[in-house]
Amino acid sequence: MKQNLRPMRIAVVGATGAVGKEMLPILEARGFPVAQLVPFASARSEGKVVSFRGHAIRCQVLKPGCFQGIDMAFFDASDAISKEWALKAAEAGAWVIDNSATYRMDPDVPLLVPEVNGSLLKKRVAEAKKPKNKLGAKVRILAGPNCTTAQLVMVLKPIDKLASITRIVVSTYQSVSGAGAAAMDELAAQTVGMFNQKKPQPKVLAHQIAFNCIPHIGGFKEGGYTSEEIKVAQESRKILGLPKLKVTCTAVRVPTFSCHAESVNIQTKKKFKIAAVRKALAAFPGVIVQDDPSKNIYPMNQTSEGDLVESATGRDAVYVGRIREDDSVPNGMNLWIVSDNLRKGAALNAVQIGEALLEHL
Repeated sequence: MKQNLRPMRIAVVGATGAVGKEMLPILEARGFPVAQLVPFASARSEGKVVSFRGHAIRCQVLKPGCFQGIDMAFFDASDAISKEWALKAAEAGAWVIDNSATYRMDPDVPLLVPEVNGSLLKKRVAEAKKPKNKLGAKVRILAGPNCTTAQLVMVLKPIDKLASITRIVVSTYQSVSGAGAAAMDELAAQTVGMFNQKKPQPKVLAHQIAFNCIPHIGGFKEGGYTSEEIKVAQESRKILGLPKLKVTCTAVRVPTFSCHAESVNIQTKKKFKIAAVRKALAAFPGVIVQDDPSKNIYPMNQTSEGDLVESATGRDAVYVGRIREDDSVPNGMNLWIVSDNLRKGAALNAVQIGEALLEHL
C-alpha cells in the first residue's frame, strides 16, 4: 500500500459497536497510515475508552464541526447516523467510507468490494480532484455493501468471468453478530437460560434465537421479501456490473455467534468444468477453496483444535466449498460459502477500500 505523504487523521464513527471494535485492530494490524485516531460513539458511550496502538483514546460524540481536519472517516453506525453525518464529513473535506445502507444504491456513489470492482476508485479520485466536479462533496463518499453481499460477490466474480452467470439462488445462514452486540448477548442469555429451565424472552430479535432458526432478517416488503433479501439482489447486480442478473434470496438468522454462511445455486450462459471453477476460485484474491468431501473438508464457522478445516471466525478470507454440478439444470452448479461477517463483510472491506483509495490519492 502506498503511504500518504502527510499524516492522516482518521475518524471511526461507531467505534464501540460490533464492527467498530473489529475495525480498530484491523487498521493497526495492516499498518494503515493513522497519525491520529478520532473515535466517535453514541451519547451513552461518550467518554468510553478504545485502545489503538497501545493508547487509550476517549470516544467523542458527533457535533457540528467535528470532522474539520479529518482526512478519512469510516462510518460503522446506523443508517440514520450516516444520513445525518456522512455528507457533512465529506463537506468538511474527508473521504467517507460508509458501511450503512444509506448510499449503497445511490447511482452517484460507487458500491465497492476492492477485489471485485476496486478499479472504479481511479475514476472517482480523478473526478474529486477537478476544481468543479459535478457531485460536489458527495464525490468523496464511498459505500461498502451488506455483509452477506460482500462474501457472495467475491465468489461470483471469478465464476462470471469464467462462464457468464445468468441466475443465482441464495439461501443465507446468518449469525447473530450481524444484528449487533445486543443480539449476541441475547443468544448467550437465552442459551444459558434454557439450560436452567427459563423461558426465552426475545427483545432484540423477533423470536427466540437459541436452538432456533428465524427466516426473517430486515423488514418485510411488498411481495414478501425482506429488506435483507432485496439488498443481496440489488447490491450484487451493482457491484458485478450486471443490472439484469436474475437473483433470488432467502435470508435466515441462525443461532451462531460469528460468520455468515450461504448456500448458492448458480446458472451460467457457458458450459464449464468443475475443475476449472475450482481453479478460478482458488486464484481469486481473498478466496480460499476448502473442498475435499472425502476428508470432511468444507467451509465452517467454527472448528475444533486439530481439525483439518480452518475456522472462518476471525479470518479475512472468504471460504468456498461443496462445489459441484447441479444436474437438474443445464450449466448449473452448487456451492457453500462461509466468511466472518464482521471482517470481510464489514470492517476489513472498509479498510481495504481505504487502502485502495490511498493508491490513487
